[in-house]
Amino acid sequence: MSHASTQIVPDASKVMMGATLAWVAVLIYASSNSLVSLLADIGSQNRVMGRNVITYCNLLFVGSLMSMVPMVIMFWRDWTWDNLRALTRKHWAILTLSAFFSSALTPGLFFYALEHTTVTNVVLMGRIEPPLFVLATWLFLREEFEPWAFVAGLVALCGAAVMILMNNAGTMLDLGKGEIGALLATLSYIASTLIARTGLRGIPMGIFAIYRTAVGTTFYFFVALYLFGPNHFMDVLHPVVWKWVWIYAVIVVIGGQFAWALGLKYARSGDVSLATSFSPLAAILIAMVMLGEDPGPGLIPGGAIILLAVGIGQYGRMRRRHREDSAMRKQAQERALEHEGEVNFKGA
Repeated sequence: MSHASTQIVPDASKVMMGATLAWVAVLIYASSNSLVSLLADIGSQNRVMGRNVITYCNLLFVGSLMSMVPMVIMFWRDWTWDNLRALTRKHWAILTLSAFFSSALTPGLFFYALEHTTVTNVVLMGRIEPPLFVLATWLFLREEFEPWAFVAGLVALCGAAVMILMNNAGTMLDLGKGEIGALLATLSYIASTLIARTGLRGIPMGIFAIYRTAVGTTFYFFVALYLFGPNHFMDVLHPVVWKWVWIYAVIVVIGGQFAWALGLKYARSGDVSLATSFSPLAAILIAMVMLGEDPGPGLIPGGAIILLAVGIGQYGRMRRRHREDSAMRKQAQERALEHEGEVNFKGA
């Protein structure tokens, strides 16, 4: 009996830790778009020879490089010969794909979207993510389908749609370059999340984090050179860039990625989906405070619907926890009856 409890409690505590870290990461990422836009505005006000040196590409590239230092300090012990030798070709393929999607393609598309539309529109276009994430983990990872989390994601998507329609006077949203970029970034984000959940099951955290960041940054560097030309990173070593980029590196790249990676490793898909359902409302409120953006008349009704989605997801989570606790108590009772029967049989 005591042995069974020692196996259950650590698992439950890790799930709770994963859910908490998923919420922390979501709040960090909710502020990231506003933080990036704010830093780009600071660069435009402190031009060097007429150029804004704090570009979106420089933020991502330098921020990723700076994050490598604490990663190496924290995780160098994971880079042992035994750990590396234990990795298969499939593991290295997962690592490389994760690096491309999470550290190159996804942030690149998000930064492209921010250059061509508002933070609010980028946030709202990403509301397809929660329900798609639940479906994707069920279809591709064979995880348990959580209907309450799926419904919560759909309700949150409806809240985003209400905001969009009311802010556009009842007309459909004009899908410009920024909005399309945000949609593609969301799909890339879902793919990177699925790959991360698969990879973290058999790869040490240190190898996963360092390899993904280093290879992803390399991918991004060469893709940017190909798309924008060889002079695109000419200001990357300017002191103004390094004076401000550390804020992005510490808060978003280091804090956000570590919290998100640990959250993905231990949290259930429903917990992750519930946390991300609150993301649009948090991001819009943060954009109001940091950037002074006007969310329009759709904020209150759309925000209320998103809060309803969070409540639905939380209700489903409580039902699941009650069901699991009941199942555990039933198993314990059955084991106790079996043990009692064995004792009576031996006594007879």
